[in-house]
Amino acid sequence: MLSNKNINVAIFGASGHAKVIVDILEQIGEYTIVGLVDSYKPIGTRLFDYEVIGREDNLQGLCKEYNFNAGIIAIGDNWNRLQMHQRVTKLVPEFNFINAIHPSSIIGKGVKIGNGVAIMAGTIINSDAIIADSCIINTKASVGHDSVLKSFSSLAPGVTLGGSVKIGMATAIGIGVSIKQNISIGDHTVVGSGSMVLNDVESLTLVMGIPAKKIQSIDKGYPYLN
Repeated sequence: MLSNKNINVAIFGASGHAKVIVDILEQIGEYTIVGLVDSYKPIGTRLFDYEVIGREDNLQGLCKEYNFNAGIIAIGDNWNRLQMHQRVTKLVPEFNFINAIHPSSIIGKGVKIGNGVAIMAGTIINSDAIIADSCIINTKASVGHDSVLKSFSSLAPGVTLGGSVKIGMATAIGIGVSIKQNISIGDHTVVGSGSMVLNDVESLTLVMGIPAKKIQSIDKGYPYLN
């Protein structure tokens, strides 16, 4: 992770999640946002004070033109964020992924945070938790001590994890979910909003309810935000 202040960065994505990332980076005050990279919006499309400067398939050229080699993927969907990460690292292997950590978040002693992580306003991450690369911890979520979030996983607003909870790779935990201590959630799994998880959940599963129960098996990339 880069430690230099006032370095040029790009944001991948130009939708709602990108708005939140822009706000956090502006509050941090350590980066100059050169623009947004988005394949689905025309060049020149504005988001706050910034414009879409191009598509990721022209990333090498954009890095040279706008003098940046760092940024963050502002895509809320875990699978799509993972796919974008793979495309970026293939095009520019030396690309640096920065973190967007809101100044109001509380991060406990011994917490380890990877690269490309977004931590929103009002979050609490307690002692010795591990947050792997490209995770999202959304507004007012709480992560218990010794919990582990694998890469590309996400906690929606208001999620509460007890101590020593394990969240699998690219797994999505919906709004307001509570997960009991010592629970393990598998990879590429979705926990529906408002659920309470009292038992372990296997990979590639959609669960929901109080207590959470299996609704169905799912594939990687399940469109949980639709």
